[in-house]
Amino acid sequence: MNSVQGLLAASVISIQNSCFIYPACQNCFSRLILDSRRFNCLKCGCTGEAKDASYRYRLSLKIADTNDLFDITVFGSCLDPFFGVTAENLQRYIQDFNQLSGETSTESTARVLVQAVETCFIGKRFIFGV
Repeated sequence: MNSVQGLLAASVISIQNSCFIYPACQNCFSRLILDSRRFNCLKCGCTGEAKDASYRYRLSLKIADTNDLFDITVFGSCLDPFFGVTAENLQRYIQDFNQLSGETSTESTARVLVQAVETCFIGKRFIFGV
């Protein structure tokens, strides 16, 4: 991982992605390819059972300081305090909710999550390590 080179105080203008959680390789943090029973990492070759896949946060933002606009992506556990749970637990909660509610499509759950993230981040000022 790269170390922080500087700090940037900026406001969030918009959320650039609607999927904030991804199945991540425990070795290299790359996105896993999942099928119904297995996962595979194309980068390092790690494989396993889909039920054992780990999840990680990935939040892409458009931010602005007093002079410029920037596109940044925030990864990993530094987002845990903002979501209130780890990415692993949030993914489990979403799956459990969809099962209990009988949701066959995850679109409505994803829409609500996007709205919540937009409410929490857009217009707020943060200090980003870059």
